[in-house]
Amino acid sequence: MTRLCVYCGSNFGTAPEFAATARKLGTAMANRGIGLVYGGGSVGLMGVAADAAMAAGGEVIGVITTQLTNAEVAHKGLTALEVVPSMHERKARLEALADGFVVLPGGFGTVDEFAEMLTWNQLGIVAKPVVLLDVNGFWGPLLEWMDKAVEAGFVRSAHRMLAQRARTVDEAIALATGPAPVTPHKWLDRDVTAPSGVPRP
Repeated sequence: MTRLCVYCGSNFGTAPEFAATARKLGTAMANRGIGLVYGGGSVGLMGVAADAAMAAGGEVIGVITTQLTNAEVAHKGLTALEVVPSMHERKARLEALADGFVVLPGGFGTVDEFAEMLTWNQLGIVAKPVVLLDVNGFWGPLLEWMDKAVEAGFVRSAHRMLAQRARTVDEAIALATGPAPVTPHKWLDRDVTAPSGVPRP
């Protein structure tokens, strides 16, 4: 069974489109026989996506830490809920269970999860698609920063393509269930020569 991990906020956000898109994503995944893997909470966009997938008869697996079972109110109505000791184990388990990743709007935790999976792809640890579902232009500033990082010489243009952008649920699912972009290893042919006037580390 194909499973997608959905990273998203434990809050609802200020725009109704955020929750509406989370609900549509959960329903669409279940209707297509795609399992939903996520952080295991019952609150915010996390709960909306999980509830929608469950209501549509889908498989939903949550992974949450012992510390967060109360803070994020661990969801009791899932297909399965795994409780792990640490955030490191949580993120590793989410990766192991998923074939691809869809990132809905969220806060620091969502960006942390997204960035780590992007980095794992960049380093060749995994080769799984990572898709930002850009609701109401939410991810626009982050995507602009990525372009700036390429211009400034900190990210290769080939690696920039690892962060795929979708504007609809259908597009996000199509990208996340497709092949991951093929990119060179981060350190392949690395230019270690510092520009003139820039001290070497």
